[in-house]
Amino acid sequence: MLRVEGINTFYGEAHILHNVSLKMEKAETVCLLGRNGAGKTTLLRSILGLTPAKEGRIVFQGEEITRLMTHIIARKGIGWVPDSRRIFPTLTVQRNLEIARRSTAHKEWDLKEVYQHFPVLEQLKNLNGENLSGGQQQMLAIARTLMGNPDLLLLDEPSEGLAPKIVKEVMNIILGLKEKDISILLVEQNSVMALAVSGRSYILDDGRVVYEGTAKELDENKTLKKGIKSQLSG
Repeated sequence: MLRVEGINTFYGEAHILHNVSLKMEKAETVCLLGRNGAGKTTLLRSILGLTPAKEGRIVFQGEEITRLMTHIIARKGIGWVPDSRRIFPTLTVQRNLEIARRSTAHKEWDLKEVYQHFPVLEQLKNLNGENLSGGQQQMLAIARTLMGNPDLLLLDEPSEGLAPKIVKEVMNIILGLKEKDISILLVEQNSVMALAVSGRSYILDDGRVVYEGTAKELDENKTLKKGIKSQLSG
């Protein structure tokens, strides 16, 4: 599904990602852990072409996309849910969804299917986005991205700022999406949630991959988990 091969990414003169490599299979959920400033969001932005890698390659479904424009990358089947959510605040829930709809030949997320997976959004469909709670806005952001029928979903900090009860709801949404054969790359500060929904995990530190393995191996490695929690709280 996705191969990131030794990319180096810069913000101006600042070297952010150092020879980062990552791979994902079809219908796999992979989490990306690390402290703030470790380069996790930059990696997502490099995949999307928002902050292009200066060196290395990014291959999506067998095609190199390293230096393609972002809108072309999106059309090839990569959807992004940014940590800022970026819903349209003055449009209704339903209009937010309708604007994002993109048909593909092989599958179809439409309003009916979205409302089946997010019943609360159907109840709120006539409310403007600015009148939703943080958790409801997060659900709308995920649902809106799904309306574009992506093969790969990039989720950036979906639990940020949410109450524990809502975090659990978001986790259940991710688990439900796994059954729809969508590949998910999850950036998350909440390591407990991330490991619970992922098959494999990567840890970034100072723009470098310092760990790669199954989520189960990481979850069972108490020493490494303690180090992660120390990093995430630092």
